[in-house]
Amino acid sequence: MELASMNKVVFGYSEYPCLDDVNLTITSGEFVAVTGPNGAAKTTLLKLMLGLLKPWSGQVQRSGLGAQGGKLITGYVPQQMASFNSGFPSKVIEWVRSGRWNRKRWYERLNEEDHRIVEQALREVGMWNQRNTRIGELSGGQKQRIGVARALAQEPDLFVLDEPTTGMDVESRQQFYELMHRQVKDCGRSIVMVTHGLEEVLPKIDRVIELKRKEGGDWKCCTTSSCSGHFWPGG
Repeated sequence: MELASMNKVVFGYSEYPCLDDVNLTITSGEFVAVTGPNGAAKTTLLKLMLGLLKPWSGQVQRSGLGAQGGKLITGYVPQQMASFNSGFPSKVIEWVRSGRWNRKRWYERLNEEDHRIVEQALREVGMWNQRNTRIGELSGGQKQRIGVARALAQEPDLFVLDEPTTGMDVESRQQFYELMHRQVKDCGRSIVMVTHGLEEVLPKIDRVIELKRKEGGDWKCCTTSSCSGHFWPGG
């Protein structure tokens, strides 16, 4: 099942595009890595896919339904998770619980099942023991973990992560990749993840979208089994 697609998409931040003629499709139940050098518009690609940016031209489409037939739920973990400052007032568990509200009507309260899912999400990223800690007191790597936990608590059909292993050590990264692999294989979720550690995650993924510099020019191209396009510096 097709969850998201981009067709002949062009986008830029100035008079010149950083993404041009991009065509790709994300289907249900696949683990896709997005990789490339700094400035290769990887974050821009994700934001366009999520509808956070509007393309200059072309079409970006997302399915209205998830693989199970309900409304499509998208979980997003941006790069900026580590930027929570020391004065951020919320506790970890409060913030992760907020991920459940997308499945509730405005007047509904969280129930026992919601609390179970939140606990499970925090345990899966190794942050249950820090559940009552204020977010501003966490390390950068811990903030990344609770960002993942909040997205997991949403039970997303499409899980989009922008360099989620920033600040994690080697062992933690391997545990994280295994967790994402299980989310795909056991829960049928689709994961699109920007990473600089392609060799580490390669055994777990199904497909790679690679942004790279073309020989003889300063633009970048995307190579994968179902993606094409040109990518200029400055994304």
